[in-house]
Amino acid sequence: MNIDFPFTVDVRGRTATVADDGHVRDMIEQVLFTAPGERVNRPDFGCGLIQLVHAPNSPELATALQFTIQAALQRWLGDVIELQDVDVESDESIIQITVRHVVKATGAPREDTFVGTV
Repeated sequence: MNIDFPFTVDVRGRTATVADDGHVRDMIEQVLFTAPGERVNRPDFGCGLIQLVHAPNSPELATALQFTIQAALQRWLGDVIELQDVDVESDESIIQITVRHVVKATGAPREDTFVGTV
């Protein structure tokens, strides 16, 4: 079992845990929504998603986000997942990212969707 993200306490008053598939989803979420420079010991961790979202909405922005996300996920989680596809949809202040991948440890295909507001 792995520590759940974001950190919470379970009904027993202990640190909440999550199964391996949930942990992989949590790691993807951390890469997506962490801005480079936000972590002291890993200043280049993250993908800069939040900075790009503030740019004017356009097909070019969606493409830039898609490539940025793919590069970050391959860099930081390439040993954990095999990335299949990233789909980015942006509507005003809401961004929806769908990540299709295969968990290397189990070979299980997964599709996770993340929604963020800016």
